Amino acid sequence: MNKDNILDLLKKITYPGFSRDIVSFGMIKDIIIDNETVSLHLNVKSSNEEKKNQLINEIKTLLLSETPFKEINIKMDEGSETSNSGSQVAAQQGPSTISGIKHIIAISSGKGGVGKSTVAVNLALSLRDLDLKVGLLDLDIYGPSLPVVLGINEQPDLNDNRKLIPLESLGMKVMSFGFISGNQSPTIWRGPLVARMTEQFFYDVMWGDLDYLILDLPPGTGDIQLTLTQKLKMDGALIITTPQDIALADVAKGADMFRKVKTPVLGVIENMSGLFLDGKVSSGSELTIEGQPVTIKDDGSFTIRMDLFKNGGGKTESERLGVPLLGQIPISQDIMEATDSGKPIIEAYPDSHLSTLYKEIARKVIDQINV
Repeated sequence: MNKDNILDLLKKITYPGFSRDIVSFGMIKDIIIDNETVSLHLNVKSSNEEKKNQLINEIKTLLLSETPFKEINIKMDEGSETSNSGSQVAAQQGPSTISGIKHIIAISSGKGGVGKSTVAVNLALSLRDLDLKVGLLDLDIYGPSLPVVLGINEQPDLNDNRKLIPLESLGMKVMSFGFISGNQSPTIWRGPLVARMTEQFFYDVMWGDLDYLILDLPPGTGDIQLTLTQKLKMDGALIITTPQDIALADVAKGADMFRKVKTPVLGVIENMSGLFLDGKVSSGSELTIEGQPVTIKDDGSFTIRMDLFKNGGGKTESERLGVPLLGQIPISQDIMEATDSGKPIIEAYPDSHLSTLYKEIARKVIDQINV
């Protein structure tokens, strides 16, 4: 019986109140096997003692009945260990947090051009609309998007301790390398300088008290991602993809990187997920497209979906990772025009169907964080 066998068994256990298993939630931080004893280190942020006790009992019952181990020790991330002998020990320390910030979420993609920054900004604004204090940090040092997406052409000030004061935009605190360098200037930096600048954005920015800090990462798995996962304790990562196979192949690499450094993948968002076209015919008409009947409303209007790339790529990747597909955002001229104007869709058309999709994703992310 090895660690992989134990992980496979633990996939049978869902977190109380959810249909998702504790392994895909990223709750298993470590497994230590010592003869007839197995010790588990769990990453459970909930303060609900009833749920935690239920989880502990389910794990012990499962492992004692289906493995040869005679003693099961379970250590919670809050700093106490519960075992079937009642002992307690301190939890291990992980990467550091940022003072005053409750939750940190990374928005990641395996390749560029999938709309990651657009999703990051609209997700941040959706959290703001839930009366939460939100910060947005653009960590794409080589190609910062935030100045364009939010229509900002300012530089941040320094306080007396030479700490950066983030800019305020649309009710959020925001920071981007583009605010400092000028968004038109090309950036040519080697790895050590990139790592140093990344750390400065974590610790040398006066973020104050925030409920959520959203990190808009550059595409891929380079120096910034490595520095991020080594230095900063995050609640999890969201993976942005488009339906094409070439995007999914790169997404798999990025998602697997977060798994290796024990950062939970909270879910997948499929962007550019089909194109919806509106039309109108005479009342009482019938319409078929590729042999399929189209639903026509009483006034003769109809909406059809076209898959410009393919369909189901995000769902396939979410199933491979064992995480939820949090949402599918279609290709939309409204999103494109709003983003290019510096007034994202959540701000430009807050009651639109597209804004509703982002807001639903935001609520799902909060649910994932609060397990």
